[in-house]
Amino acid sequence: MSRPSIQLIRGFKDILPGETELWQHIERTAVALFEDFGYREIRIPIIEKTELFARSIGEDTDIVEKEMYTFGDRKGDLLTLRPEATASICRSYIQHKMYAQDPVRKFYTIGPMFRRERPQKGRYRQFYQIDAEIFGVEAPYADVELIFLLRTLFERLKVTDTTAHINSLGCPACRPRFKDALADMLTAAAASLCSDCMRRKDRNPLRVLDCKAPGCRETMRSAPSILDYLCDACRSHFSTVTDMLTQLRVPFKVDKQLVRGLDYYTRTAFEIQTGALGAQSAVAGGGRYDGLVGSLGGPETPAIGFAIGLDRLAEIVSLNNPAAVRKPDLFIAALGEPARKLAYGWSTALGLAGISASMDFGDKSLKAQLKQANRLGADQVLIIGQSELDAGAVVLRDMAAQTQREIPVKAIVAALIETFCKPGAR
Repeated sequence: MSRPSIQLIRGFKDILPGETELWQHIERTAVALFEDFGYREIRIPIIEKTELFARSIGEDTDIVEKEMYTFGDRKGDLLTLRPEATASICRSYIQHKMYAQDPVRKFYTIGPMFRRERPQKGRYRQFYQIDAEIFGVEAPYADVELIFLLRTLFERLKVTDTTAHINSLGCPACRPRFKDALADMLTAAAASLCSDCMRRKDRNPLRVLDCKAPGCRETMRSAPSILDYLCDACRSHFSTVTDMLTQLRVPFKVDKQLVRGLDYYTRTAFEIQTGALGAQSAVAGGGRYDGLVGSLGGPETPAIGFAIGLDRLAEIVSLNNPAAVRKPDLFIAALGEPARKLAYGWSTALGLAGISASMDFGDKSLKAQLKQANRLGADQVLIIGQSELDAGAVVLRDMAAQTQREIPVKAIVAALIETFCKPGAR
């Protein structure tokens, strides 16, 4: 009796050919944009010490309390699969003293993150993010640049139904007054809060603003706005952000309930929301975290960043860009071992020249190989058998036009390179 096949872990996903080409297109577009604006790639481990995320994200957050994949190693140290990238990038910035020569740094990274959330459409336990971060810039122009980059990236990917939702979370000087006002409001409305928010309202009332429970969201519509409690410096900072976004013609909405889900945010917080998948939902978000580097043991360094949900973005982009596996430029139908040996050498030489040439390594008939060429979508088929070898010429068949011509075997690779490198040949 055969053994049962092994299936994917629940909440994880294979990204298959046809999808990967779309992901590569998104990644190439993002990388080109980032590098044009002076960002440099950083690659960080997928496993870090658990303390890094507990200290940075916040122990009262859902991520730390419920969602992290944490385990002990053989020495008993607690390790965690990264649930987000910012904390790891800060750790690297501090550990390698990147601030010593020049504290102003721009980074981007692309890769998998891990959270044990309830699996649902567009949300996985291994998910992918595109991150961009700016260190060492306190001026609000850094905030504007990141939101502008997101807007530009989505336009280049033909994702046009987007709006930036922005808010200010204040700073340690002005946030306490808002927290007191919010706590008073939550105490009065305690009966309408979920069990999690009943606990949060005393420990960290800002977390209630981020709750997704329908009852809590409805209750929080009447919550005080932090914008009414900003100090002069925070109010000026936020005013410059809104003024510059208006000047750059970036659509935005001031959203007083927007706080993001992590404790380290200060001042500007933002999300890019889209209705492309029906209900309005966030496809990217971020904000300023001026105190995070200092809290992790580095020098006091202003910083800001964002993360794009690549899984969700790929789903949106696919609406206008249907997934497609790259078709081979040429299929070589070789009949017989002598022809096959010769054809394989041609296919490798063509591959090195940037021309995709596929062939079958078995002993299929010409009819079967032509069917295979059709399945692969090859527009051109090169036919070589013993008779072609004896004649010193092979047949190049155009499958769409149903025409064919002969090409001498001598110098055939050069002839094919010339054919396929002509404008419009591929």
